[in-house]
Amino acid sequence: MKKCLIAAMMMLGTSAAFAGDSDALKAILKAKTFDEAQALMKSTGNSLANSEEKAKAYNKLVDLAMEKVSKEQSVMTANQMAEQMKTGKVEPYDTVGFNQAIYNAIYNAMECEKHDIAPNEKGKVKVKFHEANQNRLYSLRPNLIVAGQSISDDKKDEAIKFFTLYVDSHSSSLFKEAAAKQKDQYLGEVARVAAVLTFQNKDLESANKYVEIAMADSAAHKEALNLKIYIASQGLKEKADSVKFAQTLQELYDKDPSNDMVFGQLAATYQALGNLEASNKLLDARLATNPNDYTALAIKGQNYMNTNKHDEAIECYKKALSVKAEDALIYTYLGFCINAKAAACQNEAEMKKFYEQSAPYLEKARSLDPNRERANWCYPLYQCYYTLYGADDARTKEVEAMTK
Repeated sequence: MKKCLIAAMMMLGTSAAFAGDSDALKAILKAKTFDEAQALMKSTGNSLANSEEKAKAYNKLVDLAMEKVSKEQSVMTANQMAEQMKTGKVEPYDTVGFNQAIYNAIYNAMECEKHDIAPNEKGKVKVKFHEANQNRLYSLRPNLIVAGQSISDDKKDEAIKFFTLYVDSHSSSLFKEAAAKQKDQYLGEVARVAAVLTFQNKDLESANKYVEIAMADSAAHKEALNLKIYIASQGLKEKADSVKFAQTLQELYDKDPSNDMVFGQLAATYQALGNLEASNKLLDARLATNPNDYTALAIKGQNYMNTNKHDEAIECYKKALSVKAEDALIYTYLGFCINAKAAACQNEAEMKKFYEQSAPYLEKARSLDPNRERANWCYPLYQCYYTLYGADDARTKEVEAMTK
């Protein structure tokens, strides 16, 4: 009896050890075209026995996609030779099909990789396809950029498909050895473009993912940072939205306290939220490091102006203008503060002295920004002219007309 049990167990073990491919895998491996294999994968992929079978199936998709790639590459190579030899034997090739085949090959190779590196039933990893797929596909990745650039504006989803695969494939374990050998010079810019397109498609999660990748690239960092701030600033309907925006800016500033753009946006956001304590704390820290920081002086002046501390605001604005003397908005704010001091005077002579001080600053604002695109200097200048020259003066009437 014992011998029978042992024999039976041996037979079961032999059966398991030499189990063949599943019917689902056999069908996929027999497919003649990519479309046929892909359809089978979609319909029967869940029936594949394990990660090993799934890796084989996805690799079959890669093989079939590469047949199309190789076919079109042969035509392109032959055309190049014909042009060089001037034989005139140039044949058309399937550009759209070539681009799609490259996409199919890389996408499915990445899927193959996931299963190829997965432990088997015994917990062991037996990689079969990694090296071969890396070697034949890594050099094709830049074609994804060319493909994305060739897509018309009305087919944004197609462009996104190619650009995002280029970026995603960079971090895939499939290409880790090849990627480690040299810096990907295109990654940052392609990630930035992917962020723009996904944002336009209202996919904020993807937009933030790709803009973070772009920000990590020194060449794309500045534009990517602008985009990051712009994305974060959208949809600020409630105070909670603005608070979240401030938190995002604070995180960016903590990573790079030297960034003037983030600093200015953060201080202004705290100001807009009415959190002058946080704004002033940020400004004072910056001014302690650099007393002549233009942005900090300008925003500090606004904080003083908004709390009717006009003398302190005037001091900040004058110091800011000593650093950068071509900002119409600061000249306007300076004139506004001096006018406010004039309005508080009980003595007419003293009032006129303040308006005499204010007018040149507002006239400077006018010369810098005659169309009032940045600063609305006309009403405070009208106040000056009205008091100094009277209502009937031509200068007063000219500026008065602008206020209406």
